[in-house]
Amino acid sequence: MNRTNDGIGGAYGTHGAPLGVNLLALRSHNTALVLDLLRTAGAEGISRLELAERTGLTPQAVSKITARLRADGLAAEAGRRASTGGKPRTVLRLVPEAGHAVGVHLDRDEVRVVLVDLDGTVVDRRRAPLDLGAGADAVLARVAGAVEALRTRGAPGAAGTDRPPLGVGVALPGPLDHDRGVLHRVTGFPEWDGFPLRDALARRLGVPVVVDKDTNAAALGLAVGGEGGSFAYLHLGTGLGAGLVIGGNVHRGARTGAGEFGHQVIQLDGPRCGCGERGCVEALCLGAVARGETGEAARVLGVGAGNLVGLLDIDRVLLGGRTVEGDPEVFARGVRAVLDARARRAGDAPVPVRVVGGEVAEGAAQLVLAPVFGRGDG
Repeated sequence: MNRTNDGIGGAYGTHGAPLGVNLLALRSHNTALVLDLLRTAGAEGISRLELAERTGLTPQAVSKITARLRADGLAAEAGRRASTGGKPRTVLRLVPEAGHAVGVHLDRDEVRVVLVDLDGTVVDRRRAPLDLGAGADAVLARVAGAVEALRTRGAPGAAGTDRPPLGVGVALPGPLDHDRGVLHRVTGFPEWDGFPLRDALARRLGVPVVVDKDTNAAALGLAVGGEGGSFAYLHLGTGLGAGLVIGGNVHRGARTGAGEFGHQVIQLDGPRCGCGERGCVEALCLGAVARGETGEAARVLGVGAGNLVGLLDIDRVLLGGRTVEGDPEVFARGVRAVLDARARRAGDAPVPVRVVGGEVAEGAAQLVLAPVFGRGDG
């Protein structure tokens, strides 16, 4: 049903895209709608008439927006398309190299940094060892150095890399306050509790910075990349956490603390976890991995995943992280076996399980790019 463009929330055009609002105060919102359609259209491009139809904006508003985008180098002509009547229509495309974002994965023992264009394509990447317990000054210096090196080098011959990036997205183990960019008690590194990472790094780099949990960043990257519906991304690396996507949006919770999956207790008298509890999924999983019992680690991960599926009724479970990538078939098979057995007992259809790339640094870059294209979960 084609509704009138009388507000932002809940109004949708004929193709399911959120309707724009023809108000000067919401120019950036409308621009984001147009940019997202340009990006979705790819190299083939899209006409101004189609942009108006899909956004609900007037042709005049679309012409003004696209004129600004062309002047800024963000859009360009992609040729002409035959029309059903009248002269052929000019089609426009996004210029991916006109802007860039930086994504940082700040792990307990290393930092990974990527430079991506507006399409989210990686044009350069760096990786370096890191000790998250070395203190704020040392960690910030290492991160800032890696980001600056990437910005300086950029992509050979790529236009636009001489401009400052749109921003830097930083993903690291939680818990943390996504809204304020302040860390909480990172498991194993309590000294980071209360540290204002976002503001401290923004001062060093001179560009906007967004901070989120590594699992949320990876889940956002997967959602932007086409993983629709509701799913849980379980990341097993130096720790264990979950990124939850419900109805296409990253679910962070009222206090941005959702997804602390690794610290659900499943064995009351189990081994002590770094969080202070006993028998957490994380402690049991990592303990089994350390003993070389990968199958047992997968079974434990499956038990935790089963609790999550029963609680949220999600569409599928995706697995990632360095530890999973070390033996993907064993982890996929082990988690799937637990979930399938649970589904048989309940008389339900089994929930699909598969291993995905889940590159955290690339997802961190989407923390910057998603709002540019009108996605509010960036």
